[in-house]
Amino acid sequence: MQSHCNKTNCPVVATLDMIGGKYKSLILWHLIDSTLRFGEMRRLIPQATPKMLTQQLRELEEDNLIIRKVYPVVPPKVEYRLSDLGISIKPILIAMYNWGADYMKDNGIAVNCSMTIRE
Repeated sequence: MQSHCNKTNCPVVATLDMIGGKYKSLILWHLIDSTLRFGEMRRLIPQATPKMLTQQLRELEEDNLIIRKVYPVVPPKVEYRLSDLGISIKPILIAMYNWGADYMKDNGIAVNCSMTIRE
């Protein structure tokens, strides 16, 4: 099958533009069943620098996949949760998890991460 996608009207490109950032899929995965603060996400995704995590969160917010809520307290409290659009991507994230787990199993690699299936 030959691909004739161009950037302006390809569904795969549109999806990857929204969730293809270095940590975007991980952020979305961790928010599936949770509302999390920035520090909690830092602990869940320790490989992401604070600057990179902030950038990815901003992009997800701009794309309306997550909702950022700021509480007027000192020190500032900020929480992140999935928007309705973000919730709609759950089947894609579960498929990615399952595909990756099968690939790892087929290649003798143990699945050893904090992520679990959340059907």
